[in-house]
Amino acid sequence: MTISVFDLFRIGIGPSSSHTVGPMRAARRFLQRCADTAPLTEVQRVRAHLYGSLAATGVGHGTISAVILGLAGAEPQSVDPDDIADLLHRIESDGRLQLLGVVPVQFDVNSDVLMHPEETLPGHPNGMRFEAFGATGTLITEHRYYSVGGGFVVDDEELVQEIAASVTVPHEYRSAEQLLAMCAATALPISEIVRANERVQRTDTEIDFELNALRAAMYDCVERGCRNEGELPGGLHVQRRAAALQRSLLLAADGPADPLAALDWVNLFALAVNEENAAGGRVVTAPTNGAAGIVPAVLMYYERFVPGANDEGARRFLLTAAAVGALFKMNASISGAEVGCQGEVGSACAMAAAGLAEVMGGTPEQVENAAEIALEHNLGLTCDPIGGLVQVPCIERNAMAAMKAINAARLALHGDGTHLVSLDQAIATMRDTGRDMHEKYKETARGGLAVTFRDRLPAPVAVNIVEC
Repeated sequence: MTISVFDLFRIGIGPSSSHTVGPMRAARRFLQRCADTAPLTEVQRVRAHLYGSLAATGVGHGTISAVILGLAGAEPQSVDPDDIADLLHRIESDGRLQLLGVVPVQFDVNSDVLMHPEETLPGHPNGMRFEAFGATGTLITEHRYYSVGGGFVVDDEELVQEIAASVTVPHEYRSAEQLLAMCAATALPISEIVRANERVQRTDTEIDFELNALRAAMYDCVERGCRNEGELPGGLHVQRRAAALQRSLLLAADGPADPLAALDWVNLFALAVNEENAAGGRVVTAPTNGAAGIVPAVLMYYERFVPGANDEGARRFLLTAAAVGALFKMNASISGAEVGCQGEVGSACAMAAAGLAEVMGGTPEQVENAAEIALEHNLGLTCDPIGGLVQVPCIERNAMAAMKAINAARLALHGDGTHLVSLDQAIATMRDTGRDMHEKYKETARGGLAVTFRDRLPAPVAVNIVEC
């Protein structure tokens, strides 16, 4: 295994792992690179250039704010979402920011973060270039980074390197076929194969602690989403629905039994997470922010509605889901800007289906089948956010995919694991479909629903689309 569970699942902030979390990490990483080569005090000004999809939807995805926060030293896993607005307001008002929180420099939001929507860097649609200048305006250094999905950031050198494990693990795999062979050879379920690999760097106690922390962060996000009400930011006037839906479901619980009530609760869990994400709240990338509601919604379905559910089962769910997510990351993409929403929602749907299938007693073959079914019916899914905001159709799309994941697991469990199309073949198909997909359907807000609705967008959002 080349990707740890705790690299794939990471706590951050909304609304996008590739357009918010990644750029924040890249900006901070650039300054750390500067500090490694010369005293940071020599830097008098910094400038960021955003390219391709980052520029096309940068305003709606909070990319500009994320870059500024990263330069100021913020980290997505620890920054308080409630403090962000005040910090950004002070920087814009003062025309200055403190690099990594310690070195004051001049900074103009309008001239020091430049958007290049018509230009794409050669490495990836989500490209960034940072520049640092000295006292006389001389360029000290510059560097390019790419936000490749799920909050992962690489530079040019890392982009061309094959993803490699930093440590040797007992069960190295790069395909579902290899993973299933390991399960057969060891008589272990997929979750135990993953756990054995994680033991190289952590004890079982540490693994359980971190898995429990991820699960708690997911559930905290659901709770906040069910509590917060009002209009989501961005100008589309989208109203939060989770809080009202929860009240309705709680009232309905006192009435006649509804055989489909569990589905309404799954909808609630997914909507709550993605409304929080759209508002810039704290979420867990699973494997991205735009698809962050699917894994938590299906995990909560398991814990609330599957007989015999327990804490260990929840941890096994996450381990299994991560195994499948790693296959997408290694062999295709989890970036909407690279392969469309099939890479975000499709990956998350397959991950959730796999996790649920295992904890409901599925064999490794049935787990692989569940993931394949879930992905197969997300192939070709475009990323077309209206106004460049992670709201429509993104929020509802998570609820629909959570349902699809549950159904995929149930279908697989009624079979014996044999099926015509393998998960590896489906992932390869997703990769190829993404390559063939026109870029206007890949997180640019220039195709699909985004274009259909453009003439009815509120003025502020329409301007953002044009300027981006």
